[in-house]
Amino acid sequence: MSGERGTSRDVELADLREAAPKERADAARNRAKILDVAARLFARHGVADVSMDQIAGEAGVGKGTLFRRFGDKAGLASALLGAREEDLQGAILGGPPPLGPGVPAGERLIAFVTAYAHFLEANLDLVRLSETASPGARYRTGAYRFWRLHVRILLAEARPDLDADLFAHALLAPLAADLRHATRDEFAAERFAENVARLAGLVLTGS
Repeated sequence: MSGERGTSRDVELADLREAAPKERADAARNRAKILDVAARLFARHGVADVSMDQIAGEAGVGKGTLFRRFGDKAGLASALLGAREEDLQGAILGGPPPLGPGVPAGERLIAFVTAYAHFLEANLDLVRLSETASPGARYRTGAYRFWRLHVRILLAEARPDLDADLFAHALLAPLAADLRHATRDEFAAERFAENVARLAGLVLTGS
């Protein structure tokens, strides 16, 4: 099967995408300003070296407002990641193949793990903060549930003999931000992406 647009699996994936809460126009502008400031400060100084006090001061809002809106720095990181994750999810649901529909499931799986490896590299500090905010935080995020469902659906189609539920977790395990952070000095970005794709290929071929 080639995975055409509009299939039930695409509907299932689309349902997992987290819709942005409706906000008043002024609240939405204020939120966008805070996220823009946070993005600039994180890019300039690194996520670990930027405090919520700095973000609040630069954005011209009270620290209490910042915490009420985002909870903590991990919540702010998750909010920043949201739009970037939506871009990748949109490409999966309706973009050109092989990431999007229109090619066999195995090709889409390899395209996805490669694309996510590059996404992780570009957003590593934010993803790591989001995934390690508390024990098991990675698995509770809507984004992880989306990635896992996508991988599970593709695996079930390409390798119906495998336990797709378990193998989906297994293929996503090397893409954990904490693991990538620990191996960043040892494995360059391209080597990392290529070998994650190779691992997916081994699962698909069974050899």
